[in-house]
Amino acid sequence: MVGSIEDVDTEKIEPLPEYYFDPTAVINEPVVEKSNGDKREIVVGRNVHSTCLAVTEPDADDELTGDREAHMASVLARYRKSLLERTKHHLGYPYNLDFDYGALAQLQHFSINNLGDPFIESNYGVHSRQFEVGVLDWFARLWELEKNEYWGYITNCGTEGNLHGILVGREVFADGILYASRESHYSVFKAARMYRMECIKVETLVSGEIDCEDFKSKLLYHRDKPAIINVNIGTTVKGAVDDLDLVIQKLEEAGFTHDRFYIHCDGALFGLMMPFVKRAPKVTFKKPIGSVSVSGHKFVGCPMPCGVQITRLEHINALSRDVEYLASRDATIMGSRNGHAPIFLWYTLNRKGYRGFQKEVQKCLSNAHYLKDRLISAGIGAMLNELSSTVVFERPQDEEFIRKWQLACQGNIAHVVVMPNITIDKLDDFLNELVQKRAAWFQDGKLQPPCIASDVGKENCLCALHK
Repeated sequence: MVGSIEDVDTEKIEPLPEYYFDPTAVINEPVVEKSNGDKREIVVGRNVHSTCLAVTEPDADDELTGDREAHMASVLARYRKSLLERTKHHLGYPYNLDFDYGALAQLQHFSINNLGDPFIESNYGVHSRQFEVGVLDWFARLWELEKNEYWGYITNCGTEGNLHGILVGREVFADGILYASRESHYSVFKAARMYRMECIKVETLVSGEIDCEDFKSKLLYHRDKPAIINVNIGTTVKGAVDDLDLVIQKLEEAGFTHDRFYIHCDGALFGLMMPFVKRAPKVTFKKPIGSVSVSGHKFVGCPMPCGVQITRLEHINALSRDVEYLASRDATIMGSRNGHAPIFLWYTLNRKGYRGFQKEVQKCLSNAHYLKDRLISAGIGAMLNELSSTVVFERPQDEEFIRKWQLACQGNIAHVVVMPNITIDKLDDFLNELVQKRAAWFQDGKLQPPCIASDVGKENCLCALHK
């Protein structure tokens, strides 16, 4: 095939500037002052508009010479090389990069679109609803909700799941107040802005878990209005799991009956891991919750962002509307929905099954403990929540090192999310480089390791004051 990536002769193609694909290219931006008066130099990736790959018009003879096809194949080949490099040093974000969907390549020639309601076929015939409903049934069983009692759909990402879950809560309780811990994902607060909802931020414990005493006090102050609560099954930065049973207990203690609150569980990553952790509290619809959402591209592993949203069927009529154009109904956030994503999820769920996921969960938790123990033995403060594979530690001093390993940082802390594709060998490479770099950062004594006690607790901080 003309222009295939494998067949391209890069020697004959005019090379593109190296910085287009340099995975560690960084530039310095001006020093910015934060709201608390501290100053931190922001180092960001090279400005996208200076490195974009322009779209240009073909020359008149391009079809004859094949030069354009060869040029584009060269660009794609080099881009693929950069992706391989970036994947090799990926630690800070919760994406499982260990997957192989080669068997599904045959379907990429079709525009598969699951327009509207997954359970009502539309006039558009190129869809994958049969796969989508199979995936939804699997998750409904996982969270203990009968087929005739649930409604859900495959979303485009975890954020869409949160937007939908909170929207259902708002439709059930039009005057309800949204409660979410300060460490909830930013999409929860985005939902509050989009829907013009009153939103109350609840304080958190040092672990990142919601402070249920503060939650109860705020409930009592606003007990005249229904409560819509976002419960985190793994917070973004610390991987903390809110105590669902305690949240429900505090609602009841504050005088909220089950018909006066709606709970949405944001399980983006750990919502699929917790069912396979022994002695972990259960996320189940046998408890008075309204909806659960997870991401499909995180623990499952998928080449495109996607997610799953499940809610109670009794709630969905408030959202659902007839759409004559589709000859269907729609209660989703988006109209057109990626019909390939359900097939990818269906494929992996069938290949791995419950036992396969259980093995991967145990591997992730074990490797996370290994990483935490090695950090501490190297004199680096670190924290790992009990039900989590997110290891929090002191923020590295070198922004280029942060960018190389794609670490997620907040203030003085950074984290590694140990996923199924993160091996002991990769963790050792990261740790060895970190220890070596750290020795250089602090060798002259002018710079000291930061105190992270306020972020992870005194018992997990190894600064000069607390070690």
